[in-house]
Amino acid sequence: MNVHLSALSDSALVAELKARPLWIHQISEAQKVDGELVAKRAECATGMESEFQIDNDDCLRFRNRLCVPRNSELISVILNEAHNSRMSIHPGSTKMYNDLKCQFWWSGMKRDISDFVSKCLVCQQVKAEHQVPSGLLQPIMIPEWKWDRITMDFVSGLPLSSSKKDAIWVIVDRLTKSAHFISVRMDYSLDKLAELYISQIVKLHGVPISIVSDRDLRFTSRFWKKLQEALGTKLHFSTAFHPQTDGQSERIIQILEDMLRCCILEFGGSWERYLPLIEFAYNNSFQSSIKMAPYEALYGRKCRTPLFWTELSERKIFGVDLIKDAEQKVLIISESLKAASDRQQSYADLKRKDIKYRIGDKVFLKVSPWKKVLRFGRKGKLSPRFIGPYEISERIGPVAYRLILPPELEKIHNVFHVSMLRRYRSDPSHITSPAEIEIKSDLSY
Repeated sequence: MNVHLSALSDSALVAELKARPLWIHQISEAQKVDGELVAKRAECATGMESEFQIDNDDCLRFRNRLCVPRNSELISVILNEAHNSRMSIHPGSTKMYNDLKCQFWWSGMKRDISDFVSKCLVCQQVKAEHQVPSGLLQPIMIPEWKWDRITMDFVSGLPLSSSKKDAIWVIVDRLTKSAHFISVRMDYSLDKLAELYISQIVKLHGVPISIVSDRDLRFTSRFWKKLQEALGTKLHFSTAFHPQTDGQSERIIQILEDMLRCCILEFGGSWERYLPLIEFAYNNSFQSSIKMAPYEALYGRKCRTPLFWTELSERKIFGVDLIKDAEQKVLIISESLKAASDRQQSYADLKRKDIKYRIGDKVFLKVSPWKKVLRFGRKGKLSPRFIGPYEISERIGPVAYRLILPPELEKIHNVFHVSMLRRYRSDPSHITSPAEIEIKSDLSY
């Protein structure tokens, strides 16, 4: 900063302060010891025509941009000021480059800025991802028989019915797509849900060998244990982590909610009153994935209704022919599901990125106040989007990884889908601290 004094009269002086960044002088001095830039300064002194010139501050410029020595610590100072200061607040690499290139130049400038931003710890923790989802779609295997493998989910937040119910338990057979809609309360215990499952599902279809739930893995495992206790038996049940379902429950819930809205709008009254008819209407509707209605897929024939009464003739099939007919129907359904699954996977993979990590790599873990992801202790929109980093200890299947979590996260299941992970780009300056995680009472998060 320079001070210039001017006399206005015999008794008055005006002080003029001129601010000048210290790094301009530092850059000028550093240029004089950098071999490449010294040569450019010499060219300018000879009067050769060049895109380089020396300004009034004795600084070498390239196309009117200050030349910064390549190996100078000044580059780090400039990058920190342009990214971490309160006047900058962590811009992205493209914005930061376009801001800096108006004033500075050095060899490899764009690459250095991109590398600096990618390693910024704050940016890695808070910036949203602007890329296609990670991990190719992994369809669930097609079941071999009816009601062997099921999915379940809940429609919550419904108006309280006359029987004090406020939710619907949606249970779907993954082969035939047939579904049961059971009115429940969201505060039902797992013991109560297990009793309901036996009285509503097991009595009709038997015990499943696989349960896929959009709730967390611990819920599914604990529900299975309660079901075994209610049945008075012990069965082996694999709880292998599969973070992506085929979207079956979500799609059926959308259909169910639309049908509920239609009934309330058309007929009025409580939603629970129409639930049996909605279940019938859904199961008797054509499903494109299996090329027939769930009722027909389950029972081998179409359902008789007032509209389709005379078209259905009684089929007389007995013994071996009945078994062959059922097996043929299952084969047709399986082939239709395989074709639909292949189409879905090919479309989905066009918008996904196959990302792989190695054991020992460190990654950040996505957190959010919404369903299916971790809930961060400090609530609100301004919480970090990622916590960590944590080390990968094992690869589970093609798109899931086991992480080494700290003791404060011991209640969290430590296997995560690749879409919940972000690669950690390390830097010696990083100092990480533990993040507080809030776990719900039912161990979901």
